[in-house]
Amino acid sequence: MSYLPPMERIDNIDNSGRRINYLRISVTDRCNLACRYCVPKEQIPLLSHDKIARYEEILRIVEIAAQLGITKVRITGGEPFVRKGIFTFLKELGAISGIRDIGVTTNGVLLEKQLKNILRTNVRRMNISLDTLVPEKFRQITGKDHFHQVWRGIMAANEAGIAPIKLNCVVMRGVNDDEISDLATLAEKHPFHVRFIEYMPMGNSAMEQNQEVLVPEIKAAVEKRLGALAPVESGSFDGPAKRFKPENAPGEIGFISPVSSHFCHQCNRLRLTSTGRLRPCLLKNDETDILGPLRRGASPGELRQIFRTTLKNKPLSHSLDTDQVCRISSQMSAIGG
Repeated sequence: MSYLPPMERIDNIDNSGRRINYLRISVTDRCNLACRYCVPKEQIPLLSHDKIARYEEILRIVEIAAQLGITKVRITGGEPFVRKGIFTFLKELGAISGIRDIGVTTNGVLLEKQLKNILRTNVRRMNISLDTLVPEKFRQITGKDHFHQVWRGIMAANEAGIAPIKLNCVVMRGVNDDEISDLATLAEKHPFHVRFIEYMPMGNSAMEQNQEVLVPEIKAAVEKRLGALAPVESGSFDGPAKRFKPENAPGEIGFISPVSSHFCHQCNRLRLTSTGRLRPCLLKNDETDILGPLRRGASPGELRQIFRTTLKNKPLSHSLDTDQVCRISSQMSAIGG
């Protein structure tokens, strides 16, 4: 397979001039937690196995994506480590020409148990969900009593050299907004990137939109505890977080503000859902099926054209920060956060 670096290609430039070099892939809709901001109020059936993209199909799609300038891949779920065969898949993913950076987003429940298998893959950066430091509150948010298990996994990954470790905290009013400053101090004690994320209305989750806490309020709480934050310049593989460094701290603080100050004009990503649909924007309901054509024998050229069409349809902005009533119908567990 031939591959030209993104600088020499125009395939991955969308209609707004954004260079799209990042693909987030949901490998399963299944999860071993039931977080309130992710799962629906009413139980919905899990997808049948034939509707989920097989590993060899995902690898083929990533090969096509790499030919068009995708250089970074992040594996998500549901919870990716619950899917059988995930570690072999991650090794094979790292062998694809043109893919330079592979990360995983996990809830951390299986991290300690599977760390040796993770270290045998090409994964060296990891995002871990951590919405609270209080074990009982962890159970209330996630539906499971796994706080200590997750914390041991985080510390074991740190000791093993996984870096950066990004701790993702969705801030919810009346749930964990009283812990903002405590969570922020983790960046003073460890080399973690603690990232505070505004709640987004996705699917039929158990959270209400009036429980969202916006970044200006979150940042004020962090600075009250840690003092002034110095901005950190983002790297080529970084996502949408605005990064800051507390004085003399080994870690960082990040703020992700899809509602209060959207970063759509800088968005460099596409998503591949667990059902094999390309999604140009997390906060829009538009999707394009690529798994169906692949299974029907579509040629590489036809598959590349599906990517190009998806890029062409990538919106310049979402509408969460407007007066429009906008709730994304898809569940986060199937899209991949």
